Amino acid sequence: MSGRAKLRGAISGFGEVAARAHLAGWRTRDNVAIGAIHDPISERRHEAIRLIKNVRVYDDLELMLDGEAPDFVDVASPPGLHNEAARAALSAGAHVIVEKPLALSLTEFDQLAALAAEKHRVLICVHNWKYAPAYAVARRAIEAGRLGAIRFISIDRLRTQPAGAGGSGGKWRAYAASGGGILIDHGWHVFYLMHWLMGGDSPVSISARLESPAGVEVDDVADVRIRFGSGAFSRAHLSWRAPVRRTSALIYGERASLEIEGDRVMLTDRSGTIEDLSVADIADDSYHSAWFRGVAAEFEQAVTEGTDSPLAKRNLTEARVALMLIDAARKSSMNDGVEIHLP
Repeated sequence: MSGRAKLRGAISGFGEVAARAHLAGWRTRDNVAIGAIHDPISERRHEAIRLIKNVRVYDDLELMLDGEAPDFVDVASPPGLHNEAARAALSAGAHVIVEKPLALSLTEFDQLAALAAEKHRVLICVHNWKYAPAYAVARRAIEAGRLGAIRFISIDRLRTQPAGAGGSGGKWRAYAASGGGILIDHGWHVFYLMHWLMGGDSPVSISARLESPAGVEVDDVADVRIRFGSGAFSRAHLSWRAPVRRTSALIYGERASLEIEGDRVMLTDRSGTIEDLSVADIADDSYHSAWFRGVAAEFEQAVTEGTDSPLAKRNLTEARVALMLIDAARKSSMNDGVEIHLP
């Protein structure tokens, strides 16, 4: 174990993603200790007591921040509560890591980023799909130049229903005010992945069509097209109406293509030679507990490096791009799928 003092952490919002993924990830970090949990729901506080030895639980976030003065707060509450919780934690002097989406509007995002800078605290979003083994393999192949300059990325997320639809924990996904809808729930992941796989290339336009079931206020299908500054294109199809659960991607460049279907990763070059780059991963579920280990390590490194950490800056750039694309996709869909040009 390192001689550094442990980072004292607290979690705000102890739902299933916190209990099944975040907590397991923090437990892999020798220099991190989760000592306090905030959740207004008594059942979730009891679950925290069951899972974490000697944990202190609170039903009020401000009381937890005052009583614990944690080094950092992990905000894992429903999206509609992210802005308020992150603002309170930053104002109390804590570093903050937020489950996606970091914010629900660009105004909220910019205000939080400004507050983090003012308080000299690290603020990052949980971009866990970058630590999915299949996408990590794809990124390494791209960085090694095996695909050449990227020309196209396609990502499909097919689901039979929203995550957590069978219980109370996922009800927020059905309401716009709480951050629901497939575009923000899955689109956030897809958009930061595209930006990352493109090597930080900036999107310049987007067109989208969103669909909602009759009587439901949030989208459950999204079909999106994006054009990047390099001239590359991308598309995404996201659905909670699919008959099967499937996660797939196609990336091609001037030299080769790479196909991802679950854990299966195949690279095909111009000669037709196929190389199997498939990975071993945990079962595909809604929590992806193993991937949070990489997120936890990234956050700890960012805190160690300080508020000017390149990791933190890249993460905020990815998050702002994702939010900008979500906002523009909605505008496009409301205007019959017209192409929206981005600043």
